[in-house]
Amino acid sequence: MIEKTSKFKNDKEHKENRMINKMTGRIKNSLSGFLRACVVALFVFFQIVVILFLPILLHQYTVYFYILVEILGLVVIFTLLNDMRSPAYKMAWICISLAFPISGPLMFLLWGKKGSSRKIDNKYKKILDHGKEYLKHDQSLMDEYKEKHPFRSRMSNYLATEGFPLAKNNQITYYSMGEDAFEAILQDLEKAEHFILIHFFIVAEGAIWDAIHDVCLRKIKEGVEVKFAYDDFGAMLRTDKNFARDLREEGFQVAIFNPIHKYTDKLYMNYRTHQKIVVIDGNIGYTGGFNIADEYANLIQRFGVWKDTGVRVVGDAVWGLTVTFLQMWEMSLEKVCEDFDKYRPTMKFPHSEVYCHVISDNPLNNPNNPIEMMYEQMIHYAREYLYVMTPYLIIEKDMQDALILAVKSGVDVRIITPYIPDKKSIKLVTNYNYGYLLRNGVRIFEYLPGFIHAKSIINEEFGIVGTTNMDYRSFYLHYENGIWISNKEVINVIRKDYDDTFAQCKEITYEEWKTRPLKMKIEQAVLSIFSTLL
Repeated sequence: MIEKTSKFKNDKEHKENRMINKMTGRIKNSLSGFLRACVVALFVFFQIVVILFLPILLHQYTVYFYILVEILGLVVIFTLLNDMRSPAYKMAWICISLAFPISGPLMFLLWGKKGSSRKIDNKYKKILDHGKEYLKHDQSLMDEYKEKHPFRSRMSNYLATEGFPLAKNNQITYYSMGEDAFEAILQDLEKAEHFILIHFFIVAEGAIWDAIHDVCLRKIKEGVEVKFAYDDFGAMLRTDKNFARDLREEGFQVAIFNPIHKYTDKLYMNYRTHQKIVVIDGNIGYTGGFNIADEYANLIQRFGVWKDTGVRVVGDAVWGLTVTFLQMWEMSLEKVCEDFDKYRPTMKFPHSEVYCHVISDNPLNNPNNPIEMMYEQMIHYAREYLYVMTPYLIIEKDMQDALILAVKSGVDVRIITPYIPDKKSIKLVTNYNYGYLLRNGVRIFEYLPGFIHAKSIINEEFGIVGTTNMDYRSFYLHYENGIWISNKEVINVIRKDYDDTFAQCKEITYEEWKTRPLKMKIEQAVLSIFSTLL
């Protein structure tokens, strides 16, 4: 089954009476968070400066440095040749090593070499493995799905092999805007009786946070357990320095992922949790692109109209969201400490033919990245159309070729990106990536009202809604999550949102792309070399 949001019901009276409409947005910047970020940045910058100036400080040992350069160069080349990570990642480090013959290889050995954080990786893998014990595969359900949908079952089998069980009996509500999702979340939080699980990348104090905080605080007083997790980098600039302490004093259980000051000498500092999950009583779950900040509900305007999407799930798939949350909760606390069975669903879900896989990915999987592989399979399995919404488009050559192959096979391939960017440098690289795709028939649209932060991909058979951008950072460096949906009715609702969004976009042509200013072309050519490091 699928429930339609107020947008599709066109219920004007309901919209006028929403809680969101009564809120006044605001932006709060944290001076303490800014200073903490500056201290960490200065420490990292100091490391880089020391490495860069090391050859100058020791210039009298020229012969020895020449030998050292040769040895380091061979080490870097040998390591990169035997590294299974993406060609773009290797190219970026090769360029850095060529530009700085001594400093570049040292940077690579410190921050780029696989295995430099092996002890940390092994610790976190054990924690994640604890959560996987609670994900059980139902072979009879897989057989049932294969009998009903032989073609779709290929991708479902892949997901099951990667550790994501198939679930049925789901009701899906799709939200085409962040404000619709937050309206529903606030209503569901009010109904919580046992526990609330909340996990976001960005947390910003404002009207949305105030509303969520007020509901959770009331529920804590009623005896409801509230676990609140967030990424340290994503919250530090827009929350008070005592944010976590104050929440704990109020009765919240709080976990902060990967404090930015903890691994300043390792690449692990760059690994962030980009996941967004809300679970109420194990029966209702949410995920999507939105974060806890007022711009995501268009209560303030930072980059024009902010378009984000998400889904509400009621059904067997909620358990997958619960397990994903608890895995990241234990990761943040750096220990196995939870009895997952405490958070099982408290209701029996009605029968439905909406099949889902809850998916997740993380840098510990490298070079095997299930979400990236799923995106490629979505492209390969498309027969009529393949539509994508993404704020950033920085993809590897093999995925570009997959999109082009789909076009040449008669598939209508369209990608929606923002017209107004949130990061100008990434917008330049995104635009640079248009060229090869446009020349070969991929259609690219820019969302004119503002910034599109939605992360989804659909074809005529199934779709993915979640947190993953089509860029290197999401595929390789972030902890991500989403939900794979197999149901024609649900896909048709998402397809309608795409059609509505195309009507608000400008289509970019290859001729237009070729005539961009020379200055832009030069900037893009330089930035594209380091796109995997942005």
